[in-house]
Amino acid sequence: MTSASPSSASPSSTSPPGAGAGTGLAGKVALVTGGSRGIGAATCRALAAHGAKVAVTGRDTKAVDSVVAAITEAGGHALAAPADVTDPAAVERLHALVERELGPVGILAPFAGGQGAPVPTADLGIDRWRAVLDSDLTSVFLTVSAVLPGMVERGSGTIVLMSSTAGRVPSGANAAYAVAKAGVVMLARHLANEVGRHGVRVNCLAPSAVLNDRMRRFMTDEQLAALAVDFPLGRIGRPEDVAEAVVYLASDAASWITGATLDLTGGRVIA
Repeated sequence: MTSASPSSASPSSTSPPGAGAGTGLAGKVALVTGGSRGIGAATCRALAAHGAKVAVTGRDTKAVDSVVAAITEAGGHALAAPADVTDPAAVERLHALVERELGPVGILAPFAGGQGAPVPTADLGIDRWRAVLDSDLTSVFLTVSAVLPGMVERGSGTIVLMSSTAGRVPSGANAAYAVAKAGVVMLARHLANEVGRHGVRVNCLAPSAVLNDRMRRFMTDEQLAALAVDFPLGRIGRPEDVAEAVVYLASDAASWITGATLDLTGGRVIA
């Protein structure tokens, strides 16, 4: 695990003019796992644009560094903190690094995961089952467990967990992924009820199809257009759609919201 270059992590890094105005995020420390690509990377950029100091975590060091460089070039404050968040010891080292370099974590977005590729349940196998649960549920528990005690002690903090439509309604995703993402929804509810009295808010997002690198590689423009027709709003999601929801839930505007799961589905799931 390596940290960012001094120029990207130093206290002299500045946020864009007016960053954080109206959101209360300016100067807060945000830790985003799964931050190297897609929704996680968009979330890192959005939080930094609102003045947060962002720790970008992922297993791909080069991709993490790329996100940090983009944030820094835009005038934001970011730290590269690669880690495998399925490893308890690595999570503890990650937490120590972030608090040493940036300060106490006030915003946590444990978004690592995403092993939802379709597999018939009869073919899933115990090894795949365990790997998906580790990636998409246990990693969330480990990251929350490392950060939550400090938030409780300080009497403040906000956590935004990442579920999926697959955790809300039956879908084409594999059963392990569906179970893991349903578990994330209940984890958010349980934690919100447990730690609300300590000033810590916990919410959850459940996106449907969001454009990512894999979709760009394996789907044609015609296939993407056909997929968009299934959504009442006529398009699939963008990573920025989810990132802006994170900003809202982490902001002062959502100060009386906890235990909620927001379905980001372009109208496809209406609960």
